[in-house]
Amino acid sequence: MYAIVDIRGKQFYVHEDDHLQVPHLADNVGDEVTFDQVLMVVDGEKIRVGTPLVEGASVVAEVEDHGKDKKVINFVKKRRKGFSRKKGHRQQFTAVHVKKLNV
Repeated sequence: MYAIVDIRGKQFYVHEDDHLQVPHLADNVGDEVTFDQVLMVVDGEKIRVGTPLVEGASVVAEVEDHGKDKKVINFVKKRRKGFSRKKGHRQQFTAVHVKKLNV
């Protein structure tokens, strides 16, 4: 059984006991988080597609850690002008462990 879940504007394919890196959540480490924006649930041959969400479905996960992803470099150069700019940032994420899929 798996589900497609919308978490802060990004869609994730989740199974039970999955470990995911999702966009930063404000919850503390060890807290349980419920994601109720489930777009699709597949249980064997039974498929439920939401319009736009599946009613009564949710995903329960536990916050494991907060961190920063790999550095992303943004380099801009204008040829023949002597202009270049290099910027970088590290996107924050939250690591979660999916405990249960409620269908």
